[in-house]
Amino acid sequence: MEILTLGNDLLRQKAEPIKPIDSEIAKIAENMIETMHEGKGVGLAGPQVGLMKRIFVVHIDGDAPRVFINPSIVATSQETVKQEEGCLSIPGIWADVVRPESVRVQAWNEKGRPFTLEADGIMARVIQHEYDHLEGALFIDRLSESRREKILAKLEKQQQAL
Repeated sequence: MEILTLGNDLLRQKAEPIKPIDSEIAKIAENMIETMHEGKGVGLAGPQVGLMKRIFVVHIDGDAPRVFINPSIVATSQETVKQEEGCLSIPGIWADVVRPESVRVQAWNEKGRPFTLEADGIMARVIQHEYDHLEGALFIDRLSESRREKILAKLEKQQQAL
């Protein structure tokens, strides 16, 4: 799978629900996990590989890879935390992003089984980051306008240098 980068219109579109969850979706999830690992990322959403479906994968150190299909974030903590984030679709760019410290997410796994996960720390952050992709949002959208403009200017200079 090819990871789409900033500037591709698909990254700004909302993903569609997956029905049914079948062996084809399980194979897609497996390919997404492989692509995420090749990119040295900890999460990857469908739109990042041109799949406009509500699916993302996460693999945090010390945990098995997880698949989230048709996820809903049903609760977030009032406590927030600022932490540096990057994105496979915006390579080489890192910025501090404020997000809720913990989340409760409901989703289905690649076998079509529903689950609820309460997550905090890095897992909560990655879930929120990948969920944003399903909504057509990028982590830079959560930055101040001036910070976002500086990042976009830096990216433009990098592309002109190529």
